[in-house]
Amino acid sequence: MNRTPAEDRAHWERTADQLLLAVRPYATHEHALIDLPGVPSVNGAHSDGLEGFARTFLLAGFRLAGGGGNDPHDIAGWYAQGLAAGTDPENPERWPTFTECNQAKVEAASIALALHETRPLIWDRLDDQVRQRVLDWLAPMVGDPMPGNNWIWFQGITEAFARTVGGQWRQQDLDRIIALTDGWYAGDGWYSDGLTGGAHRNFDHYNGWAMHLYPLWFCRILGDAAPGGLLDRYRARLHRFLADQRLLIGANGSPLIQGRSLTYRHAALASLWTGALFDATPLAPGETRALANRMLHHFTDHGAMDERGLLTLGWHRPYRGILQAYSGPASPYWASKGFIGLALPPDHPVWTEDEAQLAIDQGNVTRALPAPGWLVSGTAADGVVRVVNHGGDHADPARPHADDPCYARFAYSTHTAPETPGDPTAGPGACADTGPLDNAVVLLDAAGRASHRRPATRISMAGATAVSRSRAHWPQDATWDPFGGPDTPYVLGPWVTVGSALRGSIEVRAVRVDPAAGDEPTGHVLRIGGWSLAVDPQGAPCAAQGATARVAGVDGLVSSLIGAHGLSAASVVPGADSNALGAASATPVVRTDGPAAHGTLHVALVHLGGSDPDSLPRVTTRAEGTTLVADVTWADGARDAIRLPAAEKEAWKDQLRA
Repeated sequence: MNRTPAEDRAHWERTADQLLLAVRPYATHEHALIDLPGVPSVNGAHSDGLEGFARTFLLAGFRLAGGGGNDPHDIAGWYAQGLAAGTDPENPERWPTFTECNQAKVEAASIALALHETRPLIWDRLDDQVRQRVLDWLAPMVGDPMPGNNWIWFQGITEAFARTVGGQWRQQDLDRIIALTDGWYAGDGWYSDGLTGGAHRNFDHYNGWAMHLYPLWFCRILGDAAPGGLLDRYRARLHRFLADQRLLIGANGSPLIQGRSLTYRHAALASLWTGALFDATPLAPGETRALANRMLHHFTDHGAMDERGLLTLGWHRPYRGILQAYSGPASPYWASKGFIGLALPPDHPVWTEDEAQLAIDQGNVTRALPAPGWLVSGTAADGVVRVVNHGGDHADPARPHADDPCYARFAYSTHTAPETPGDPTAGPGACADTGPLDNAVVLLDAAGRASHRRPATRISMAGATAVSRSRAHWPQDATWDPFGGPDTPYVLGPWVTVGSALRGSIEVRAVRVDPAAGDEPTGHVLRIGGWSLAVDPQGAPCAAQGATARVAGVDGLVSSLIGAHGLSAASVVPGADSNALGAASATPVVRTDGPAAHGTLHVALVHLGGSDPDSLPRVTTRAEGTTLVADVTWADGARDAIRLPAAEKEAWKDQLRA
């Protein structure tokens, strides 16, 4: 990319126009519904058609807002016609009501936000009858007891817009939304997307593209009517978050491949652009645009759009393993939030200053993020950002859950995707036999089935180390979803405590297994998985010998795993159509040679990088009373101590079944 700043903006405008024009052939006659091809979501085709309209209208809103009235494709007129038809209850293209379809509440916020941004171009030009119909369609949002997560802000945005144009709103709703949001703030710029089991456990991209975006737009819509001090509070929180987010984007432009709704792709840019728009960012304008350019190109260059110009369901290629039941053909157009920068005028510094280097370009990064419970390591040599996860897993701590691969794994990165075999949108039983593999620490039962981790409890976080614990369990149905998976019978096993030290390309992963009250006396083999990579199915990039396994990926990455203490048997597990980054994949694993002894330390060295590691850390083990310690000495002389305390031998109490 060797474009001038002005050429950059023109490229973004062309891309937005291409996305908007590509969906038009799938619109109904009066444009109220956009019925994109593909498998309908669980909400049904009618809801999906509204989603197609609303999410592309959001893109249209940002495109028009900063365009200075330039509208060569009559975007404003095209969507105005859809608004008139969709809100007409007698029109065959009418939108579903909130009573008919819960998902319509989500889409209402996109419509309201787009109407606000294009008010002089669309809202002010609608006739009075159409404006009243829009307000009538939005009105049932008032007083709705919205779910306790980012959904409250669909109500907040909708009622804020209605308030400014003479529609219905309720102060009690707005007060509740503000109070809940404050309760979900976990500090250091991080929100939990609602509480799970009363705790901050839900950390993912919704922090940026929902929990930071909507509160600030709420203040933007209300203007002087916003509560005093609220805008400054939200600006300060976003400013702090962006100091972390800039470290979580790889040199390849990819955001972290973690959490739900990954098919929204470059919606991950929403918070970065919002920071620039609200003057709530520590990033130089040139860094904001550089991050945005790289991320947009990352997805457009890797096939996010098909030959028709439509965004596909997947990450790079079309791939259903990272979807959720609510994912439908139009869901990927939440990526419209990645175009918020077009709402900024062409003379804004993000569109005039030269690009600046990304954080990952400037040098290695080692950071602990206490709020989500993540250790971060970025390496400039290969541009990879890795996160080791000892924090939230989007699971209620009151009962065991099937592991969602996008939340329960011990590590995620900008260059790898977790193994997600099957189609979780197909409902209970769709992935019943799926076991945790990559970046997982599991116990194998007599049938060879892998235990699950969720829910995990953070034990400690200090410097470059973190420790968490979970109760091994084997669900009868391992089908996953972000909200816990099916309520299925399960078998309980021992406590598994895992500690990590992360520096550079290597994580030292230490494990102890302790018995729990009521455990079967049968021992279990302990298995640790490394990073899964997309591989060439025709090549032979994988090797395992003794306690070492190595995988070479199609993109030049190397994933290796070494059993350093108590893990003597290594192998490589192949995958077929189980990874978002490629049709073939492979995962290095290492395990104990027989049942894992309780109360002893097992250690693996987990590497992901652009080449094999130049050197390995030295690890020694010792005991401090009942606490087991892995002392790590790195090649540069740095030292870490991973402390794994003994688990109390209490019985698990499933609060929901007690």
